[in-house]
Amino acid sequence: MKVHEYQAKALFEQYGIPTPRRKMATTSEEAIKAAQEIGTTPVVLKAQIHAGGRGKGGGIKVIQKIAEVETAASELLGMQLVTPQTGPEGKPVGALLVEEALDVKKEVYLGIVIDRSRACPVVLASAEGGMDIEQVAAESPEKVFTEVVDPAVGFRPFQANRIVSSLGIDPSLARKASEIIVRLYQLFMEKDCSLAEINPLVVTENGMVALDAKVNFDDNALYRHPDIASLVDTSQETPLEVEASRHRLSYIKLKGNVGCMVNGAGLAMAAMDLIKQAGAEPANFLDVGGGATADMVKHGLRILLADPDVKVILIYIFGGILRCDTLATGVTEAAKELEIKLPMVIRLEGTNVEQGRKILADSGLRFSEAEGMIDAAQKLAEILKQL
Repeated sequence: MKVHEYQAKALFEQYGIPTPRRKMATTSEEAIKAAQEIGTTPVVLKAQIHAGGRGKGGGIKVIQKIAEVETAASELLGMQLVTPQTGPEGKPVGALLVEEALDVKKEVYLGIVIDRSRACPVVLASAEGGMDIEQVAAESPEKVFTEVVDPAVGFRPFQANRIVSSLGIDPSLARKASEIIVRLYQLFMEKDCSLAEINPLVVTENGMVALDAKVNFDDNALYRHPDIASLVDTSQETPLEVEASRHRLSYIKLKGNVGCMVNGAGLAMAAMDLIKQAGAEPANFLDVGGGATADMVKHGLRILLADPDVKVILIYIFGGILRCDTLATGVTEAAKELEIKLPMVIRLEGTNVEQGRKILADSGLRFSEAEGMIDAAQKLAEILKQL
């Protein structure tokens, strides 16, 4: 789960990480009032979307006079902001962060992520703050300092000191910089984050300040953090993905024409490879999971049918915890409520497979039954040729 910059900075403040003076606004009038309350110029207007690279897309404006705030805010609010991270469709801007502009003397990068190969958190730091860290890592990997954290030991003060030393921060600020790193790690662990990033962390005449803030959270841990879950902004998400999450379905919208329903992430990935081999593109990733009920399956199929890009449906189930008869019941119940005109290829195998096949056969649904992966690919290819 992602949150906006203004929400991330509010969390930073809870953990004692310095941030600029700022106000959030959803209208031009609120933006003017926010700038007046900050009381100094210039101010910075930052479009709030769940994506980076806002400056490159025109989503950040430095305003020299209060009188110019209204025009700039009107231009930003309501726009569909396109950045290198949004894709060509962009993200809607529904809120602005109005923030004091700072006299920056030095910028550094600080971030914490999970290293899946090591199965532990890793603190990343670079003196090249304010730039895309991915670009820095690709072009000048020696400029990115990595500190691996042993989960059994935790993040130690000497590691923070080592990071500060690698960044070339003035000794007079070393203690404060170490505190910020330790507090960011504390936030990362206590809030079950998947990413906590300050880019840039800046040096000003008054000390060090988190000029930007980006925090992502582990969806599977949100039940432990209702305060974080309440921060979700569904306007930044794909509507079908939002609908799927309400029914505990793992769904990701893609750009293809074959809607697929699968149980198990590994099998879903294999199914998408299968679709590619058939000369098509997957329209989604949909894992109904091992514990899916007939009702969840029904909602999953409804979501597939709601996608106008879907021209054919592949249902590929290996019954284990999710029994084949449960899947078949969900599909037939959905068929009773929805008019399914799209061609379907269904492959069932595993627990209660015969009962599942019988339920589908007696349902009156029109579908092609596949006997295996190769057969499913061939049937998909045949259908797609006729479309």
